[in-house]
Amino acid sequence: MAKEIKELIADTFLAMAEGLETGSFGKKPRIALTGMGSEHGEENSMQAAVAAAKDGVDVVYIGSLKNELVETIEVPDDEAGHDKMDELLNEKKIDGAVTMHYPFPIGVSTVGRAVTPGIGKEMFIANTTGTSSTDRIEGMVKNAIYGIITAKACGYQEPTIGILNVDGARQTEKALKKLQANGYPIHFAESSRSDGGCVMRGNDVLRATADILVTDSLTGNVLSKMLSSFTTGGSFEAQGFGYGPGIGENYEKLVMIVSRASGAPVVANALRFAGDLVKGKVFEVAKEEFKKAKRAGLDDILAEIREANKPKDSAEDVKEPPKEIVTAAVYGIEVTDLDDAVRCLWKLGIYAESGMGCTGPIVRVSEANLEKSEAELKAKGYIS
Repeated sequence: MAKEIKELIADTFLAMAEGLETGSFGKKPRIALTGMGSEHGEENSMQAAVAAAKDGVDVVYIGSLKNELVETIEVPDDEAGHDKMDELLNEKKIDGAVTMHYPFPIGVSTVGRAVTPGIGKEMFIANTTGTSSTDRIEGMVKNAIYGIITAKACGYQEPTIGILNVDGARQTEKALKKLQANGYPIHFAESSRSDGGCVMRGNDVLRATADILVTDSLTGNVLSKMLSSFTTGGSFEAQGFGYGPGIGENYEKLVMIVSRASGAPVVANALRFAGDLVKGKVFEVAKEEFKKAKRAGLDDILAEIREANKPKDSAEDVKEPPKEIVTAAVYGIEVTDLDDAVRCLWKLGIYAESGMGCTGPIVRVSEANLEKSEAELKAKGYIS
């Protein structure tokens, strides 16, 4: 007990000293960075770690390089780095992490943060990686809420929402306006084009007309890459904050995604972005926003969307087989076909789950059922 008290006193005096030096009091957000795997070399990652550390982020660098401004946990390779990152997150020894890939479950996707070239304004892109739902419209409605959560955690009290003019935009607009009419406070942006409306054109993307741009995650991913590297020809992402945090209902693991092509400025911004979310208590914001949205009928609205978009032949009653451990994965399935692919295997008595791997949607099965599952899904046209 005496040792714990001494450590607490030491930490307190250290925090006071740092506060007097920097003018910022309070505990620094402790954010890990997995440094291996970048297309620009590990030095690029360390450069980002040092830059963020100078701005008040307590960076834990996971890799092979060292610098006096950051704590380094040495690992032999990228895979070991991810294992260590997960360990630190699960043991709550860090507040969050920045990494280049992460297998988020279905229902969780990332909210990007870009700097647009029109007037140099920040814009959140909802969303950029992962899958909020296997139903496109439901996913975009959820993306809007995920974007609001992220923006509010970053200090935007009443962020404006715009919906990119992609397939499903009008259905998404209808659902969000119904949610608004039921009492959920959504503030819609107005397009800068003469005909106005909350559906955003390409011009609005470049100008950041809306604080939050709602789209599907595949389109959002492309936009994020283009906005971050449009001045460099694409090989080096030089601007913005990366693909952002994984957000989802009851998901409380702060993992930020950057690209292997992300340069040190973007990775450093991602670490700062993580720090903003820790200070802004993002998971408390998420609980409050979901509570308000559900009170306004979110679950019923999403159920209506799923029912309207349900394939006609999916009404067949297929029972879920007994659960079993699923450690193998079938790749190459379109996200919109995930649910049907799972049901296809259930019909054969094979237990399966949908998920999201590093390279896209997956169907998880047991090792024993992998070969049979691949053959069946190939025969039914779900994979090539």
